[in-house]
Amino acid sequence: MPLPFLSGLRVIDLGQYLPGPYAAQMLADLGAEVVKVEPPSGDPLRQMGPTDADGTTAAYKLLNAGKTVIRLNLKDEGDRGAFETLIAGADALVESYRPGVLDKLGVGHARLRTLNPRLVHASLSGWGSTGPYARRAGHDLNYMAVGGGLDSSGTPDRPSISHPPVADFASAQQAALAVVAALFGRQRSGEGCFLDLSIMETVLGWQGFNLTADARGEVPARGEALLSGGAACYRIYRTADGRFATLSALEAKFWQGFCEAVGRPDWIARQGDPLPQAALIAELDALFATRSLADWKALLDPVDCCFEALPTLAELPDHPHIAARGQIRVTPGPEPLVETLMGLRVDGGTPPERAPLRESTAAAVLAAWT
Repeated sequence: MPLPFLSGLRVIDLGQYLPGPYAAQMLADLGAEVVKVEPPSGDPLRQMGPTDADGTTAAYKLLNAGKTVIRLNLKDEGDRGAFETLIAGADALVESYRPGVLDKLGVGHARLRTLNPRLVHASLSGWGSTGPYARRAGHDLNYMAVGGGLDSSGTPDRPSISHPPVADFASAQQAALAVVAALFGRQRSGEGCFLDLSIMETVLGWQGFNLTADARGEVPARGEALLSGGAACYRIYRTADGRFATLSALEAKFWQGFCEAVGRPDWIARQGDPLPQAALIAELDALFATRSLADWKALLDPVDCCFEALPTLAELPDHPHIAARGQIRVTPGPEPLVETLMGLRVDGGTPPERAPLRESTAAAVLAAWT
């Protein structure tokens, strides 16, 4: 079952693709009743990528599990009236349209506030509701670029694309947090509010360290900082069998433990070598290339040195720690679905369960809500 924290609260999800729907799904995981309103043609994510035998992508099913899905044409007066009735009985709205779209449809924020002054309206757009980029198109890669999430990541010759799309998922989490906070504030004020959230600004909000370093002239070249690949103690290494291992022995005690375990106590004093530590990195590259990943696990797993093998995606469900924690749920069959539940356990419980998405009609939802 979902967690009970938001039980009794009604959320309308007008989101499409990833960020808005994922934000609404987290609210459903926390106990809210979520109704996803799609246009007659459906959320475009239904057909974006390989589809299952039923004509719908696995991504759509994964992001919208736990919700009731209905379809309304907000350009139609009758359907818009049904939507407004839903709004009047809702606690929160999560939408991810470009700024101005809802106004054109006749259900902009001013109209929504008239219909329901207690509504928490979360608008999660790419760039925010104001500014010269407000109505500019974009996707995760663009938001990561402008928000500062790419310039310091990757190798000296090129930034790297993060995957899964970091800005999309992170902004969804920020939106869900903002909605919950606003609902808590509504208990005191009795009034709803408009939440202007930007996918790009979620990433920008992480850049304080880098921007401060840049202002002081202290930014290392890409791939040469302590946490971006410049330190031998904090890197990904290739093993003899073509697999990868991670080492993040930042603290002196962990680095010492690693060096002693691999028989190189002479490396202990070199942890503080100037960055980038090209010579020391080359020596560790050569060392890790001498053994298979399984051999490195056998040697270093018992050592308290922040070593972890890099598992493939296929290995994740059976990883002993992941399996023990129970966050992955597999629906078997010719087209299996592998869900990752919310990583939250309350009072020793298990991660909140999530029902499959349920297709319904506006009439059925209105009957239940009024």
